[in-house]
Amino acid sequence: MSETTDKGSDFESSLSQSDGAVAAFGHRPRGPLGNLQHFLHGNPTMVPVIVLLLSVLVFGLVSDNFFSAFNLSLIMQQVAIVGILAAAQSLVILTAGIDLSVAAVMVMVSVIMGRLSTEFGLPVPLAIFVGLSVGALAGLLNGILVTRVRLPPFITTLGTWNIFLALNYYFSNRETIRSQTLDAEAPLLKLFGERFTVGGAVLTWGVVLMVAIFLILWYVLNRTAWGRHVYAIGDDKEAAELSGIRTDRTLVSVYVLAGFICAIAAWASIGRVGSVSPTSFFEANLESITAVVIGGISLFGGRGSILGPMIGALIVGVFNSGLRLGGVDVLWQVFATGWLIIIAVAIDQWIRKISA
Repeated sequence: MSETTDKGSDFESSLSQSDGAVAAFGHRPRGPLGNLQHFLHGNPTMVPVIVLLLSVLVFGLVSDNFFSAFNLSLIMQQVAIVGILAAAQSLVILTAGIDLSVAAVMVMVSVIMGRLSTEFGLPVPLAIFVGLSVGALAGLLNGILVTRVRLPPFITTLGTWNIFLALNYYFSNRETIRSQTLDAEAPLLKLFGERFTVGGAVLTWGVVLMVAIFLILWYVLNRTAWGRHVYAIGDDKEAAELSGIRTDRTLVSVYVLAGFICAIAAWASIGRVGSVSPTSFFEANLESITAVVIGGISLFGGRGSILGPMIGALIVGVFNSGLRLGGVDVLWQVFATGWLIIIAVAIDQWIRKISA
């Protein structure tokens, strides 16, 4: 009897040793590169932060005027409008979608605000309210087509981009409302272009608006149930539905909010340009997506910090400013931006392949 017991304990001992060996084999040390991968997976915003700091350092060493208060504040002014559009774009991309109509909505709304104020004699606050409402309705149309008609976001917003662009030309008659007209009849439309000085740096209220929008969205996405639902839908829509999230309603609200933010960008863009032009910001669609991708938000949805696109917009602004001060042709500035996008997507793919 004791011999049988000894054999049983020996078998259990060998089995436990075998399990320990298997467990030890399964938890192989990651190494420095694996640890970095895990760190970036848990802190995706650190990638654009590191790129921004390195680019600022490099261009600061190369160019004598890069660190001047005027140049740094100019970068902030230049990226404000694209940054606001990137905030709207980020909301949609977090749900694993994309919105190709953001710039068209912005320009259309700016034309509506301008013409209602100057040619139809509508009080400027009311014209702004109508413009903000039109932006939200444009987002509602995108949301309904995606959730009710079940069209892919790419095709939906590609179609509405053309629709809003045509309406923009129709409402504007392809004519620009000049700065002098706005100064005389609707100065409030240029509010976000007004400048103020902080320690030698000249900023505009548009820069303050951009930062405020990102901070508000950060709070909403990280501290509310709605924000958690947005991330859940982008990560796995079917699983989100099984957990009780009303995915279609949340998606519609995302598109409506994105359209509303585009309308806010329209108001800010009038101040930035100083006039209302139906052909302004024609590259803003791609620039907003560029800021989102470089900012670390995954194009596959469900991952990334809303603050990342603001940093991504600043990275593009820093590169353009640094290369311009270095005497580099505009062609090569675009070339550098293209490589930034490719590298950002490659890093995102690498981070997503994280091993246990």
